[in-house]
Formats: sequence, structure tokens, C-alpha cells
Amino acid sequence: MGSHVFAGSPLDRVSHLRMDADWLAARLDDPNSRFLPLWRLDVLVRHGSGPSLAWARRELLERMDREVGAVLLGVRDGVAHFALDLSGLEQPDRELALEGQAEFQEVRGLAAQLEAGDAAIAAQARALVDWHVRHRFCAACGEPTRSEQGGWLRRCPACAVEHFPRTDPVVIMLIARGDRCLLARQRRWPERMFSALAGFMEPGESIEEAVRREVCEESGIRVGGVRYHSSQPWPFPSSLMIGCLGDAETEAIRVDPAELEEARWFPRGEVRAALNGSSRELFVPPPMAIAHHLVRAWVESEESG
Repeated sequence: MGSHVFAGSPLDRVSHLRMDADWLAARLDDPNSRFLPLWRLDVLVRHGSGPSLAWARRELLERMDREVGAVLLGVRDGVAHFALDLSGLEQPDRELALEGQAEFQEVRGLAAQLEAGDAAIAAQARALVDWHVRHRFCAACGEPTRSEQGGWLRRCPACAVEHFPRTDPVVIMLIARGDRCLLARQRRWPERMFSALAGFMEPGESIEEAVRREVCEESGIRVGGVRYHSSQPWPFPSSLMIGCLGDAETEAIRVDPAELEEARWFPRGEVRAALNGSSRELFVPPPMAIAHHLVRAWVESEESG
């Protein structure tokens, strides 16, 4: 399978150049460098035959949030690409004179419409800018931090602690027993929508242990074998979805009402119909979500077996 939505960026992250202050300064002065504006975590998009990221020139540096600074996303064909936070603008459409040529849009709703590379860049930019906004102050001493290394480090001048962008690992798993799989739903979801179970990993846990714990806590089902499938960056705000398939050892469901509204065993035929859009009883997440691909992998494993 190819990359999931939000993965597969075409940019070289050039991590070895982030500490080169002269190189960064030269890139910020380079008229060929490109800057992706974000406003309150929405990304600027240009409309044509289809939506695409609206890259700007360096003149926008004067309008950016100075506490965030220009965040280096990477390099492509020798051209540096940065993200800029313009959240300080009150009316960005008017102040930037966009005049209907471009608009700021929410990344999640936009992702399926963008080319794969653009979606990955938007995810990276959103996650990094959001991290800067949430880490303006040092977790060790409470003093203001400052951005360094092209936005990939925040340093505390008071106590010298270094803070790096974080990613929160989340396990998401399709659990099966024989010819049925376990799907669940939350109260806020659309009617008939069920998905794979998911939950944050805890310190000191392996992926397999997190899968077994989360499934047991939320549904009462005990899981034996666990197999890794694939992963997906999920910048809401900064998760990495670790997709797995697992084998149930028990069948009796005991739902945790604090986590789920309902959990149910679904036969393979019904799940296949949901993937094809022909089920009246079940709706599964769309292809932009890793849960869709876990469900499809389980359905197709029987067909190819």
C-alpha cells in the first residue's frame, strides 16, 4: 500500500543544517525561499482546478508571530520551505489582500482534497506551529522560551533546558475473532458509524501491551497475538497513529461507558458491504483515516487467503 494521508512529504527535512545559523539566515534572505502561512492553525490554500497550498514570499516575515518565528519545514530542489504563524492578524483575508484568490482552511477537512505531498506538508506545518504555541514557557522553571534551530528547538534562557517537538503515540487496532471483527462507536459520531478501537500509549509500554490494555479497558475483550500494519501522522494536535491487527481470545463485550457508546462484533460480509458503501447498518471511516485501511486489510486477508 502507499502512504497514508499526512505521510509522504516531498521535502528533505535537512536536520543536519538546522544548527547552522548562517545557512538558516541565508535561506530567510533568499528571495526564492517559500513560506506557508498559517492562521490559528488553518493553512492558506489557493483554488484552481483543485486546492493547493498557497506559498508566499519572504515579505510575510514582517507579519509573523515573532515568538514562533519562521519554522523550517525542509528543502526541495534547493529551495527552502518554511511555515509562518500569522495568528496575530485579526482579519487575515483583508490584511493580506487575498481578494478571493486564497483562503485559510482547516487541515483535517482539507486533507482529502490536497495532493498527497501537500497534505503531508500541511500536517507537518500545523503540528510544529501548534507545538510552538503550546510551549512558549519552560516546563521546568516557567520562564519564556525562545525558538532556535529553525523552529525545531525551544530553549529556556533562564535554566538552559531544551524542549523539542513532541509526538504522542496512539495505538489503533482492528481486533478479530474468526469471521468477525470488533468495532466500536462514540456518542458524538454520526449514526451507524463504527471504527477500530484506539488509545494513547502509556510510559513503559510496548505497542503490543498498549493494544491489549486499551482493548480490554474499553471493551472487556482479551487480545492474544498483535501484528503491526502501518502508521499515520495525525496532527490533531501531534499524534502518531500506530495501526495494528490483533486476535481476540474472548467474545463477551463489556463496554466502558466513559470511553464508548457501543462495541459490537461485525461479520466479514457486513464489513465488506460497508467498505463498498452498500451497507444500511454500518458506516466505517473514509480512506483518509488509518482505521479504514485496517478494516480493509482484514476483509482482504480472507479474500487473498
